[in-house]
Amino acid sequence: MGRARQFRVVLVTCGSLAEGRKIAKRVVEKKLAACVNISSSAVESIYRWKSRIERGREYLLIMKTTAKRLKELEREVKRLHSYETPEFVVLTISGGSTDYLNWLAEIENKET
Repeated sequence: MGRARQFRVVLVTCGSLAEGRKIAKRVVEKKLAACVNISSSAVESIYRWKSRIERGREYLLIMKTTAKRLKELEREVKRLHSYETPEFVVLTISGGSTDYLNWLAEIENKET
């Protein structure tokens, strides 16, 4: 279980499916994430923004990466994202399949 703690799941929402696909492709190409799942069905978001309650349709990206890649991943998401303040929520992975975690670790072992 201890080894799993070096891995992270990052949640990012986007205003369009096209934007989500662009971000996902770029971060995987740059080996900042091993995998990005894209919810192709919009999620409904209700949130407070600049003192107003807003409601919108967004697309959820679920990125799998390592703790070492987080800062660079966040910079790239912010660079590509259309939102002024994009969601970038990091969750620590507490366990998982050894084979899957080994596969995730490969993003740090391959040259960029």
